Amino acid sequence: MTKISIRNVLLAALSGLMLTASFAPVNLDWIAWISLIPLLISLEDKSLSDAFKIGLFVGLFHYLTLIYWIVNVLSRYGNINLILSLSALLLLSFYLAFYIALFALIVANFKNNRLSPFWGACIWVALEYARSYIMTGFPWCLLGYSQYSRLPLIQISDIAGVYGISFIIVLVNFALYNVASLMIKKKASTYAIGDKSEVKGYDHNKHNGHPLRIIGIDAIFTFFLVGCVLVYGYSRLKEKADNNVKGKELRVMIVQGNIDQSLKWDSDFQEETLSIYKKLSLESADFKPQLIIWPETALPFFFQDASHFSKEVFEVARITNANILFGSPAYVKDKDSILYYNRAYMISKSRVFDYYDKVHLVPFGEYVPLKKCIPFVHRLVTAAGDFSTGKKAEPIYSPGLKIGALICFETIFPDIPRRFAAQGAELLVNLTNDAWFGRTSAPYQHLSMAVFRCVENRLPMARAANTGISAFILANGKIVDKSKLFAREILQKKIKLAHKKTFYSQLGNIFAILLTIATIIKFLWIVIIRR
Repeated sequence: MTKISIRNVLLAALSGLMLTASFAPVNLDWIAWISLIPLLISLEDKSLSDAFKIGLFVGLFHYLTLIYWIVNVLSRYGNINLILSLSALLLLSFYLAFYIALFALIVANFKNNRLSPFWGACIWVALEYARSYIMTGFPWCLLGYSQYSRLPLIQISDIAGVYGISFIIVLVNFALYNVASLMIKKKASTYAIGDKSEVKGYDHNKHNGHPLRIIGIDAIFTFFLVGCVLVYGYSRLKEKADNNVKGKELRVMIVQGNIDQSLKWDSDFQEETLSIYKKLSLESADFKPQLIIWPETALPFFFQDASHFSKEVFEVARITNANILFGSPAYVKDKDSILYYNRAYMISKSRVFDYYDKVHLVPFGEYVPLKKCIPFVHRLVTAAGDFSTGKKAEPIYSPGLKIGALICFETIFPDIPRRFAAQGAELLVNLTNDAWFGRTSAPYQHLSMAVFRCVENRLPMARAANTGISAFILANGKIVDKSKLFAREILQKKIKLAHKKTFYSQLGNIFAILLTIATIIKFLWIVIIRR
């Protein structure tokens, strides 16, 4: 039985850091295609326990450098002690690293049954899919998201979702590792044959036979599949661009107010906040927008109350002759209690057309699980009490338009916009307050994941963020306009709304589900055969 050496730890660190570097804002997306090779090398001839530990090291190096921004959220805006904030980061990183550790454990378990690139990719996708749902889910920066700027590659998402891209990346990592490993061992054997030395793990006669052919077939299959994905992607991109397709046109304006998070909920600053949004919105006179979008909780007061602030919002709609979609907290009295909601309103100059209450809340941010056991996190709640989950996920309606409103990190959960698309949404709108993240990598990562929601459902998106990054994204995933971070800006664009339901919007994550089922069956079969 081998032990974990410094070499193994260094390989684990390399693999973890390569994974992080492939995501925004570093954007070295090509590294993702070889990022798992150091991990696979370190797993050679390892026991199951050592493999699990190595995978855990990889995950820790990866997630501690990827989601470090959690410390900024907790300590700066949550007023939580730095030690507790660092502990929260470490705890979450350990949890996420567990999935990579489990991946390494399963891969090592196949050591007596050669693991093909296909099954390696199946295992990875199955674990990503599990991470998206267990404990309410935290699918932040799944491997496929690293390729958000590779438009030809990600078009397959309208069939397989982001999991399809993760599958392809892991497939290539395994294929390259298998080929490189075989070539190295074969080369080493040519030097050893003369003096009849042994090369550990390599049988010259054996590898000139059947296994060599299998590895060759695996490599051919892998790169053939990549070629098919790219052919599909280029064919989709050759279709008419969003702004040239037939369909009704909508003039949309995004307002990025850049309101300091430390002042946002100060009652003395409410009038100033509304004044900022009003002034920026009125700058759109020449553009004549039909829809103006303000970010999540843009109005830090209860819009439903008939206050002079609410009347001013209707006045903006009247002057601009545009509908306004914006975020504001809301409440409903329920017997002896009051329920609070993170709400998106759609209004005209004279009335509220519709609203949507956020259905997937942020744990420890918008609601507090086990708050009696962990009372300090209650300080993160930004309204007069914990938010409650919205009753239904349906598009917001206004005359002649259906909008799928996604509030904050609902964009990282593909099932929500998929349901909107299946119900006839013509435009996705993401209202978010990324001010929590500060000047970290999180706003860039959050934007990159939104790209996939557009491709999966072939819907354009308007993204309004309080401090950025606001953006317009076409249905093919191309970011055509975006704001700067921590800047007061307006974005304007004419969007064509031509919607056709995709395979993904109708059947969802069937690809990931099938791979998960196949992985479980394969694993059970191996266990039965060994017994």
